[in-house]
Amino acid sequence: MMLELLQAPSRQAATLDETAHRPWPLPGGSWIMGQTWEDLLFAHWRVDAAALRRLVPTGLELDEHDGSAWLGVTPFVLSHLRLRGTLPLPLVSSFPEINVRTYVTAGGKPGIWFFSLDTSSRGAVEAARRLYRLPYFHARMSVEHRGGRVHYSSTRRESGRPFVFSGDYAAAGESFTAEPGSLEEFLTERYCLYAADERGLHRAEIHHPPWPLRRAEAKLDLNTMPPDGLELQGEPLLHLSERQDVVIWPLEPV
Repeated sequence: MMLELLQAPSRQAATLDETAHRPWPLPGGSWIMGQTWEDLLFAHWRVDAAALRRLVPTGLELDEHDGSAWLGVTPFVLSHLRLRGTLPLPLVSSFPEINVRTYVTAGGKPGIWFFSLDTSSRGAVEAARRLYRLPYFHARMSVEHRGGRVHYSSTRRESGRPFVFSGDYAAAGESFTAEPGSLEEFLTERYCLYAADERGLHRAEIHHPPWPLRRAEAKLDLNTMPPDGLELQGEPLLHLSERQDVVIWPLEPV
């Protein structure tokens, strides 16, 4: 545990050694935050673009791949959270998180629009809402590893309607990186996030190595995470990534 806390900062900083895969150059200025994402499930559904468009702010172009828009639900464990120049703190730097997202572009930079981000860390909720203008929510969450599978559950606290995710998942294939132009690249290789408030649209740059992906299989017992106005139909496209180290820049106006 302590060795991991000591090694994480160098792993996160070393992500900057690999940049050729980025669709645009690294941003100027310094990144301010390091994170590691573990046991991340990408569960993606094709959704009606017109219905999705109504939920995305003006100023963002909704991205489609081969004529389809996509909604992603991504449960994972965020670990080794730290500010640049500091070590991750034991106990408080790791916690589960699940986000609901789609894919958008502004100013020629494809990125992620989050409909919601749920986590068990109340401190992370408050900090992310204030610093990144993101729709974070406090949730009761549990993650267990049993029989080679990740068992994941989340229930949003103090919500007007149930936002619940419950299921288990596991890898079902060998590791690969997405081919240029592929659907997998479209869904995963995103190097900024977008947020909006009363002052307008904002962007935060992100960097990480190419995603190490594996095909996955999952048993989803309950998933009411999508925003109101969207219904998920059919089976999701599933990918798993065991670990991704990430650095993040501050939020800037678009």
